[in-house]
Amino acid sequence: MEKVDAVVIGAGVVGLAVGRALALRGLETVVLERAAAIGTETSSRNSEVIHAGLYYPTGSNKARLCVSGRERLYRYCESHSVAHRRCGKLLVATDESQWPALQRLHAQALANGVSDVQWLSGDQARAMEPALAASAALWSPATGIIDSHALMLALQGDLERHDAVLALRSPVLSVTSNEQGHLLQVGGDAPMELAANWVVNAAGLWAPGLACRMKLRDVPTALYAKGSYFSLVAASPFSRLIYPLPQEAGLGLHLTLDLAGQARFGPDVEWINPTSPADIDYRVDASRADGFYAEIRRYWPGLPDGVLRPAYSGVRPKISSGQDFEFHGPAEHGVAGLVNLFGFESPGLTACLAIADEVVGRLGVV
Repeated sequence: MEKVDAVVIGAGVVGLAVGRALALRGLETVVLERAAAIGTETSSRNSEVIHAGLYYPTGSNKARLCVSGRERLYRYCESHSVAHRRCGKLLVATDESQWPALQRLHAQALANGVSDVQWLSGDQARAMEPALAASAALWSPATGIIDSHALMLALQGDLERHDAVLALRSPVLSVTSNEQGHLLQVGGDAPMELAANWVVNAAGLWAPGLACRMKLRDVPTALYAKGSYFSLVAASPFSRLIYPLPQEAGLGLHLTLDLAGQARFGPDVEWINPTSPADIDYRVDASRADGFYAEIRRYWPGLPDGVLRPAYSGVRPKISSGQDFEFHGPAEHGVAGLVNLFGFESPGLTACLAIADEVVGRLGVV
């Protein structure tokens, strides 16, 4: 049996950030990942947007950690040479009937501490993006884009420089806890037993299932929202991100850009019910583009026919208990030295550094 200070389960962007935070505090830390590489699920299958913090209910964990984590992430990208760009975003009302919803989002953004958001008239929005159809818009200059894989590599480099260990192909089979700490049974290429004082379940899509195997109370039911993306094969007329008003379970079919300027649209929402990673089919059904054209033309009426191609898909880790990040620590389940992370979808990438410090605090690490 190996004995370490701390174990983090899951090497997505949040798990890597937590592992880094623990290692920076001098703890002997192991990050366990069931896959053969870091960040193969939610962390690498998203829009790669650095969010400003407009959408999330004031006082929620998402609002608080997105706003506090965003500028930290920008500084981290600059200090670690992670490719990113603060390109800004226009959140669009296509007609006057949407103005009240846009005004509510403006007020919520200000209440969340996003003080640089500006209300634009349709003419002002079109002056910035002439191809846009808008009767009004919110301009968010703090929104940006990022190379998510480069970010995860930087976090991995930091934790390894501080003597933490990343173990790939190392699925956690069980976790048992008592007053002495936690015992983990780890499978994969090199099965082992690990004893640790502190454990963080950052398993993303599979975190609720792992917590259920720990026989903890009040574990939310996992829900899975697959989202498909389509790329634009023509040149994009937009230099900024374009978002419609948010919809149930998502932010609508928005236009994002990669760092090379290629435009892509998505994600849509398709509810699935996998029981393991092998159950998820990440292929994009080309026929879903039919619904994309109609939605995109609400804010870009000039979208030509036949220019959308299937790109990729991802799955968002929703939970039955709500739409906020949930930290289940000793106060929630009664087990010392254990924190479970549930529902860590967007803006988890933006907030990853702030999330890591929150986890460390809930573990009671000083």
